[in-house]
Amino acid sequence: MLDVHQFINGADSYEADVLDGFARAHAGLVRWNRAPSYVVRRNPAPDKVALVSGGGSGHEPLHSGFVGDGMLDAAVPGHVFTSPTPEQVIAATKAVAGDAGALLVVKNYTGDLINFRLAAEILDASGVRVRSVVVDDDLATETDGDGDPGRRGTAATLVVEKVCGAAAERGATLDEVADLATRVVARSRSLAVSFSGAQLPGSSIRSFEVPADEVEFGVGIHGERGTARHPLRPVRELVAELTARISGALDLASGHRVVAVVNGLGATPAAELYLAYGELAGCLERAGVRLARGLVGTYVTALDMRGLSVTLTVADEEILALWDDPVRTAALAW
Repeated sequence: MLDVHQFINGADSYEADVLDGFARAHAGLVRWNRAPSYVVRRNPAPDKVALVSGGGSGHEPLHSGFVGDGMLDAAVPGHVFTSPTPEQVIAATKAVAGDAGALLVVKNYTGDLINFRLAAEILDASGVRVRSVVVDDDLATETDGDGDPGRRGTAATLVVEKVCGAAAERGATLDEVADLATRVVARSRSLAVSFSGAQLPGSSIRSFEVPADEVEFGVGIHGERGTARHPLRPVRELVAELTARISGALDLASGHRVVAVVNGLGATPAAELYLAYGELAGCLERAGVRLARGLVGTYVTALDMRGLSVTLTVADEEILALWDDPVRTAALAW
């Protein structure tokens, strides 16, 4: 008998139940391989560089929702907030990689780094050409200490997958796609705020609680606490602080162009995300920074966190053209 207010059958079957429903809902776009678990395009594209990404479940629609034309060829979901196994990554990559090879897009978390690195070594030894890029955009964990994990990988992963997916569709080589991914990562930074922690499937406890008159600043997408707790303020002030921090990290100046993503962390109404985007646009306009492209929605989540993140990517003509290329996935299409 369930004792939590969640639409689940049980914690043990959560990931499989989600993927079964996802694959049924988008059967024209994707196919789910149950064991080992991975999601691939329904109509493979074997003559181009394959893009493979993944990580723990609980971030939906990332990554499975971005499998399709113009983006990922395969996604590898682990258990909730847990890295997929090397066996999953190997099987998924072999299912989609042809002679052109595959790029592994990896978020900067210890488990993902270890398991994707091991998978890449095994794939390379078996004759599959692979390159890897590590996404590390989260300013909340930026440190100067040697040996520190460094910035976490968050919503800039979406930008990398869209831009590099388009380049692969155009016929770019593996080295070209990998170099482009590295450049997009270097040009991207994110920061998030939240009014609540995450509630794991089957649990009645949140990862952290926030008083009604405060907001958690610098939260992570695995329900991690922030780096500071601030008094509750109007959204224009919160977004201004996020924008100032990100702009400083990217050395944004008048005349720069950016791709901006205002992303919901799972339980934030669309109306509030659009409100935040309007404030972001105003901040950038006052600084002379051109908001060249924008995206608003719930894309990279932490289950049901009541928060949002802002991602900025410094754009050039190539990045903008690739961003504009057609894409057809369950979560993103134009």
